[in-house]
Amino acid sequence: MTLLIEKPGPLASVQDLGRHGHRQLGICPGGALDTLALAIANRLVGNATGAAGLELTLGGSVLRFETDTRIALVGDDFGATLDGQPLWPCWSVPVAAGQTLRLASANASINAGGGKAGLRSWLAVAGGIDVAPVLGSRSTDLKAGFGGHEGRALRKGDRLPLGASALAEAQRARRAFGVRGPDWEPDAAADGAIALRVLPGPEFEQFTVASRDQLWGERWRITPQSNRMGSRLASASGAELRRKRATDMLSSGVIPGTIQVPPSGQPIILMGDAQTTGGYPRIGVVIRADLWKLAQAPLDGSLRLVPVDAATALEAWAAQQRYVAQVVQGLAAAGWPTPA
Repeated sequence: MTLLIEKPGPLASVQDLGRHGHRQLGICPGGALDTLALAIANRLVGNATGAAGLELTLGGSVLRFETDTRIALVGDDFGATLDGQPLWPCWSVPVAAGQTLRLASANASINAGGGKAGLRSWLAVAGGIDVAPVLGSRSTDLKAGFGGHEGRALRKGDRLPLGASALAEAQRARRAFGVRGPDWEPDAAADGAIALRVLPGPEFEQFTVASRDQLWGERWRITPQSNRMGSRLASASGAELRRKRATDMLSSGVIPGTIQVPPSGQPIILMGDAQTTGGYPRIGVVIRADLWKLAQAPLDGSLRLVPVDAATALEAWAAQQRYVAQVVQGLAAAGWPTPA
């Protein structure tokens, strides 16, 4: 039971929910940058939430299934088609051996009327991608070169093994169905920018009052120099964030969502493949419940950073978990497998 990569696109890799518990060794958690998308996709095909799937970047992918199975795609759809038929995000779809999934490139998708140029999609296949786990995870650590499929991004001709599915034959062949995707509202800014909720960071007070005001008041652009390690931002007005005194700092622990400010004054929001320590001042931290929005935000897209407190961050995370629980409960009520 295999999946053939006929065309991977600019960057495709095997990812699960991450490699946790090894930060003291300098090993980043990695995993799907949008864990919410992968979790929902997995549930739609009868997998456990943490099963390994594919993270597809900027579309341009062609995948051929060499066994009967079931798939779900969550995130930017890039005009996805299965043997020429549209495949909608957050839908669970039966697949027959020999069928081909195609994702248009980001530019082709927007030119065809697909709206904004997307960035990433997450594909789940019934049974999960059954590569060998390394340090408790099947995720690809692209920086260190281990995990996933041969520790690297996928290439044309790669064949990925699929695990045993929890679906019975009748369930695998069941007609397509979908669920409501995660809600971007009420956090979309009035000017069309994506709003990310942010907690003040450990060095927030070290920045000038003007810089603190700029952090919240500026419209920030995600530059093309962004990747799985971090999203580099540039201010629409050219503003630079400055500390009151430019003193050296000892390296400190950082996590995904940390907003570091290098000497350029242009902030970087760390992502899943970022280092585990850093020496730049941490002006803020994007709350965990909003990291999925950053993972899907397009290059050259606009962000607004919105200050919140810890209570708001905890409630946002609880609301996200309630959404996942509602999806799981709905699927279970419909007789769908919900493995732990």
